[in-house]
Amino acid sequence: MSPFSNPVQRDTRAWQYQVWISFGIAVSMCTIGLAWLPGQHLEQAFMVMGYMFCLSAAFVLAKFVRDKQADSRQAAGDTPMWRFVVWGGFAIAMGLTGWGLLSMDINPTYKAFLGVSWMYMITTAFTLAKMLRDKHESDLASAIQQARSMRSAPREQDAGHPQERV
Repeated sequence: MSPFSNPVQRDTRAWQYQVWISFGIAVSMCTIGLAWLPGQHLEQAFMVMGYMFCLSAAFVLAKFVRDKQADSRQAAGDTPMWRFVVWGGFAIAMGLTGWGLLSMDINPTYKAFLGVSWMYMITTAFTLAKMLRDKHESDLASAIQQARSMRSAPREQDAGHPQERV
């Protein structure tokens, strides 16, 4: 390895486990809260859809923000309409789900549980998306580094036998 090459930075295995476990706990808490949600079936279905909409919108927004950062270095970018769709979708998902949660006629403690588990799920979704993208980028950087080192290393067959001139 040359003195100018940068080592590939990776998340520790402990951090990866923590992120996955936190995300699993958050999704489990939301699932448990929604499964025993009192009220009409239509309200329950609305809340499940809202939570799923928020979760998918969080992953899309995380990818969009990360791609935008990478695009700014390459002078490329997304259209203004795509930006509007991503940010608007996230805002609508969060707003409608929050409105639905606040409007439900349920115990305030139960609302608090659903609200906290919902926010926990959203934050862990962003963290998971970042960790997965970091892993992808570090794997890619490692593969590029390995390919470069293989190209610059002398081949074994050439190193031991000088070429004959005719």
